[in-house]
Amino acid sequence: MATYYSEEHEWLTVEGDTATLGITKHAAEQLGDVVFVEQQEAGDEFEKGGEIGVIESVKAASELYAPVDGEIAEVNEALADNPGALNEDPEGEAWIYKIKLSDASQLEDLMDLDGYKALIG
Repeated sequence: MATYYSEEHEWLTVEGDTATLGITKHAAEQLGDVVFVEQQEAGDEFEKGGEIGVIESVKAASELYAPVDGEIAEVNEALADNPGALNEDPEGEAWIYKIKLSDASQLEDLMDLDGYKALIG
């Protein structure tokens, strides 16, 4: 299992050809109190860089962009009832999607934890 990070403050933990995707703790802190999460549905396909959802906080709305090509295998339905979970456990229980990777080589374009820490300073 390996974890990757995007410049858009998302994390991907990869097992086989499936990745769990969420936002980083840093992103959750920047957003402030999350009040709504707009998610796509299981079976939706997307391309790297495409919008795959919106997170609304008391401060602003932020789009989620796909860090890789893939298909949504599972949606974390719990976020509909408790969007604030993204503030409490963004890198754990408050994952957003489980996705089936289309092209695992795209993971090479993402950062490891050290690279991400350098990005956020």
